[in-house]
Amino acid sequence: MLKGAIFDLDGTLLDSMGVWEQIDIQFLSSRGFDVPGDYAQTIAPMGFLQAAEYTIRRFSLPDTPMQLVQEWNTMAERAYRETVPLKPFVREYLSFLKERHVPLAVATASQEILYKAALENNGIYDFFDAFTTLADVRRGKGFPDIYLHAAYQLGLPPEQCAVFEDIYEGVIGARSGGFYTVGVYDPCSEKEKQKMQKEADLFIESFAQLLAQPGLLQIGLAR
Repeated sequence: MLKGAIFDLDGTLLDSMGVWEQIDIQFLSSRGFDVPGDYAQTIAPMGFLQAAEYTIRRFSLPDTPMQLVQEWNTMAERAYRETVPLKPFVREYLSFLKERHVPLAVATASQEILYKAALENNGIYDFFDAFTTLADVRRGKGFPDIYLHAAYQLGLPPEQCAVFEDIYEGVIGARSGGFYTVGVYDPCSEKEKQKMQKEADLFIESFAQLLAQPGLLQIGLAR
């Protein structure tokens, strides 16, 4: 029986990937570049600093990594604070888990200034018992580090936690740590869908599936 749940943020809980597509376009166009077709997928499993370092190397930019991180945060903060919505049935599914006393964690590449603003604006910040970002660990989401850190915060072993992810690297990283993996469909990860369906223990198109068929994922017991 699974006892805890760890959720990625962008593309899993939040319908926010379109925001980052626009940020990529605006940021790179301001420096005279188009967005390469593989850019978003390449940086998706990275933390902000690692993505900034990669971007500087790839485009030979004069900026420091922290300058890029600050610029990206400034561009994203208002959207996260005011307009980024939850994906369909997220609130209902989180409520379903809380009713069963399931401890919940967020494991995200986004920094606190963004995840806290979005979760508070959507009224679900207090649903979570723990938060961890890639800044808290050494490696990105192709590795289990961030999920292991989140499970440790929840006081649970990996094999008792489900990890919900919308990117292939996240599924692979969580699986390598011994977690039960749930792939979550997002249009921005369409190219990875078949790989995720193959590698994840469970793949869902929407959280509505887990509400309609609770037996798909046995997690938590009401006290």
